[in-house]
Amino acid sequence: MDKNTNKGKTVQAYPDIPPRTFDLLPRFVEKYGKKRLMFACKVEGKWKKYIGRDFVKMTDTISQGLMGLGVSKGDRVAVISNNCPQWNMVDFAVQQIGAILVPIYPTVRQSDFEYILNHAEPKVVFVEGSLLHKKIEKILAAMPMRPKEFVFNPVEGQLTLRGLMVSVKVDKKSLAALQTRKESVSTHDVATIIYTSGTLGTPKGVMLTHFNLMSCVAYYGPHYPVPSSQKVVSFLPLSHIYERSVLFTHLYLGNATYYVENFGTIMRDIADVKPEHFTTVPRVIEKVYNGIVRKGDKMKGVKKRVFYWAFQLAERYDETEKKNNRAYRFKLYLANKLVFKDVRKAFGGRLEFIISGGASLQPRLVRLFAAMNIPIIEGYGLTETSPVICTNSLALGIIKAGTVGVPCGSVDIKIDPESGEILVKGSPVMKGYYKDPEQTKIAIDENGYFHTGDIGEFDEDGLLKITGRMKEIFKDSMGKYISPALIENKFAESKWFSGIMVVGENQKFAAALIVPNFEHLKTWCEENHIAYTSNAEIIRNKAVIDRYRKEVDAYNKYFGDYEKIKRFELLDHEWTIEDGEITPSLKIRRKIIAERYKDLIEGMFAE
Repeated sequence: MDKNTNKGKTVQAYPDIPPRTFDLLPRFVEKYGKKRLMFACKVEGKWKKYIGRDFVKMTDTISQGLMGLGVSKGDRVAVISNNCPQWNMVDFAVQQIGAILVPIYPTVRQSDFEYILNHAEPKVVFVEGSLLHKKIEKILAAMPMRPKEFVFNPVEGQLTLRGLMVSVKVDKKSLAALQTRKESVSTHDVATIIYTSGTLGTPKGVMLTHFNLMSCVAYYGPHYPVPSSQKVVSFLPLSHIYERSVLFTHLYLGNATYYVENFGTIMRDIADVKPEHFTTVPRVIEKVYNGIVRKGDKMKGVKKRVFYWAFQLAERYDETEKKNNRAYRFKLYLANKLVFKDVRKAFGGRLEFIISGGASLQPRLVRLFAAMNIPIIEGYGLTETSPVICTNSLALGIIKAGTVGVPCGSVDIKIDPESGEILVKGSPVMKGYYKDPEQTKIAIDENGYFHTGDIGEFDEDGLLKITGRMKEIFKDSMGKYISPALIENKFAESKWFSGIMVVGENQKFAAALIVPNFEHLKTWCEENHIAYTSNAEIIRNKAVIDRYRKEVDAYNKYFGDYEKIKRFELLDHEWTIEDGEITPSLKIRRKIIAERYKDLIEGMFAE
């Protein structure tokens, strides 16, 4: 199948898709030029740039170094680092000698480091620097077959990636040996093993082949008509296949990827690079939006009134453009002139669209950004599906809030008539779980359909909507089913909430743990002359609790009586990856949060 369809509209798959991921590198140089910028990253506050010719040469040198260490086809090589060009060099260097890259999030729990390293049994481990080296040095020392460790940034007493490259003697013989190894790699060989975040249990190693990954590029990318030679910024972890598959697409298109320094510098680096588009997750968009609103909160008089008028107008925008009449469009024109042009300037002034995935995005934000001429394109997929299987589409003119769009052309999606579960079959579906044939059989049925665990439905336009997660849905004591994700996503529209987790299994009603948006709360306290000494004290203030009760009641109106949040508790800190309360892809870990706040939860249901 070579096209995507939606009621007569089609999107042709990319032509000339290489069979293996590492084939993208010579193709980039041949098609776009040896000196075309491929990657850039910040070093001591300045952009360090890598052109295609140099990047390919360094990657080949690392491959030869790994071969010299005895890394054979099928061996695993781990990388634990934040995003940087060296990460990509190792990725391609490993894959083009037939070995398998195992990326590990730098922010996972210590127990996950131990489990993944022992389960994957890598022959070599690449680590960013001293902080991560300290986290794993005892784990590596205790492993039966201790891996060889190399660091990207110098650490006293440790081998470095640079040292490995310098040690390589590049000659005709070594280059011929590398070429032989490249030729031995099949499109159906496993390219990478990615361990799931483990939101509900032990991480599972997802085996993805070159064919899986390149088919995602072929069928997903064409939904975004992007010309070559654009600039993009990257800040989502490369350890997740979402950002990595997007990177493969950029290499196919000849785009330059700039890695931001850290999450705290995203907006500064975006303004500096002036990208045409980037990929992100809903939580980042929410934080960006909250930052914009905070600026409005600090305005005075007419300027503040105009600011909020513009945003209230934008929230009524119909992103499908079916209901935007002439009078509304004129008002929106004024709002863009008076307010939204400054928002676009903050994004560098060239931003054409944002791609969002990883979790459900508030429909309100889809409408709002579309009104500001920054459309957010929402898609859907899982690690096990390489990852994208559905997307809203600029090429098809499909952007509809509350949906994840149309199926990509290489997949067959159906809804289980009994459970409502989304089932997927096609080229992006994983080879299986590493060392776990039993879980593989459970996940992929005898007909080849992967069971996503997500519940969904197709709307009247043939667009997929995600309505819940099977493992998260629970029954109250009256036997009513409650989908916490649906409630949480709605409540997330409020600027008062930074996080929320709905609880109430086998209870008489639903309740919630709420993380306030402390920046907004501080502003409100100042305006209402309430002393703000600390988070821990302010969440016990009666006026604050009453204000949150008012906000909860306002959003309860959207739900049936059994779904309404009857009681809640405010928490005094943000959920973080470091504390294990959210995953590296910014999803909440329900089991851990439930255990950590067991007493608070039980107290909400006490008579």
